[in-house]
Amino acid sequence: MSEPAFFEHADRRQDLVSSKRLVERLGRPDIAVVDASVSKRLENDDIWLSDRAAFEAGHIPGARFADLVSDFSDPEERFAFTRPTASRLASAAGAIGLTNTQEIIVYDNSSGIWAARLWWLFKAFGHDKVSVLDGGLTAWLAESGPVERGPSTFESTHFAASERPGFFVDRDEVLAIVEGRARGRLVCVLRPSVFAGAEHRYSRPGHIPSSVNFPYVELLGPDNRLLPESALRNALAPLVAGDERVILYCGGGVTAAGTALVLTLLGAGNISVYDGSLSEWSADLSLPMVADFDPSLKPSRSA
Repeated sequence: MSEPAFFEHADRRQDLVSSKRLVERLGRPDIAVVDASVSKRLENDDIWLSDRAAFEAGHIPGARFADLVSDFSDPEERFAFTRPTASRLASAAGAIGLTNTQEIIVYDNSSGIWAARLWWLFKAFGHDKVSVLDGGLTAWLAESGPVERGPSTFESTHFAASERPGFFVDRDEVLAIVEGRARGRLVCVLRPSVFAGAEHRYSRPGHIPSSVNFPYVELLGPDNRLLPESALRNALAPLVAGDERVILYCGGGVTAAGTALVLTLLGAGNISVYDGSLSEWSADLSLPMVADFDPSLKPSRSA
């Protein structure tokens, strides 16, 4: 397996793992591989589904499946992918046999945002030994990585979790920045058409006032792997420089975690994810939005 350009300085890449490095470590008891894939049922109002069926059809050997829609989120909340409580995350992690002594390597079968969301959750709840497989299953298969089929079963374990401050922000914290009562840089990581309001995907089109657009999709190269480090630094230079707090948002706090991963890899600090993102913000008619859009377009949901 070839080594992606992003791994020139592998000793600094504690949050990202290449296919080559993972295949060398498969089967070790201190390594837990987790599939966090999610799919969308387009025919029914864009309902999000944990992609367990795809997992059972073919996954990295020894991997276990994490239900990001229900178990590692709070399905009782109004908006999809609302972060769980510490006790809920601990229970979900223990149910698939994870322990606090393991290094957890997360992947998905798409663009890496689902894996990054689970990576961010583990970080937020105190587990630092977690990384994302660069390119996920797409890159793994492209590099001829082995696969196995069928469900996975692991004995339940105890997993301790305690939420750390600063990883997530709520609506009021974002509003304080919009109104100038707090400092911070609001960054939308959705596609430019969604940011501008030309593509109507949420309750209202457009973006949060004063925010800037740095699309996550532009950070990916072939096989869903991240671009080389130099390209990522150029793309995100304004966000890496300085010490201003960066608040990332998207549709539901998922794609934002992908950009949080990249900024972390580049050495940026003081990063937070707005958990409710545009799903929450656009649904509250009392909150301002900026858009230049075609009102005839119909909304659909995105993470």
